[in-house]
Amino acid sequence: MSAREKVLDRRQKIRQAIHEAAIEEFSANGLVGASTQAIAKRAGLSKPQLHYYISSKEELYEETLLFIVDKWKDQFFLSIRSDDPKTVISEYIAIKVRHALAEPKLCRLFANEVARGAPILKRHWSASRESVEKAADIMRSWIADGKIKPVDPYLFQMEMWAVTQHFADYEAQVRFMLDLGEDHPIDEERIIADVTALFLRACGLDPES
Repeated sequence: MSAREKVLDRRQKIRQAIHEAAIEEFSANGLVGASTQAIAKRAGLSKPQLHYYISSKEELYEETLLFIVDKWKDQFFLSIRSDDPKTVISEYIAIKVRHALAEPKLCRLFANEVARGAPILKRHWSASRESVEKAADIMRSWIADGKIKPVDPYLFQMEMWAVTQHFADYEAQVRFMLDLGEDHPIDEERIIADVTALFLRACGLDPES
């Protein structure tokens, strides 16, 4: 590895450390409660070193939110991967629950932004709205073809999001109610099976068939 490549590699590792530290700090404390000093400490940097790579806390916060939106853009919206509603809904819920349990900090960071009125996200939500509209069209076609019973295609999507997101946003409550210690894994298959059955029944599909 050349000297230049070593420098680039080191910078990339520092940027990754900053990115991970930002997720940790913003998910725990939100934009208002987070500080660049705390982010620097989490990243193993001094505050001046951090500011060599970022211009402000606000810019880093927006960059982190955009990373989440981009990561979720295609993954968490109903799409025509199949013409079978049961398959599409079941796959969506499984992906969403697994992600919520694997990366709860990303989910909580996003939820915290929405809870404060989404002042940053509102500027970047147009693509997400388009995905919701496409999914609503898919659901309307299922209803028209008699594949599912009539449901509100917008509220149905929001309800699936809310229920699957719950296991990240309220992880502490979930653990308490299920009597699980911090180091005890949450049974994702149990959750996926129950949530999937809930939403399949809501649109008139038999989870057991």
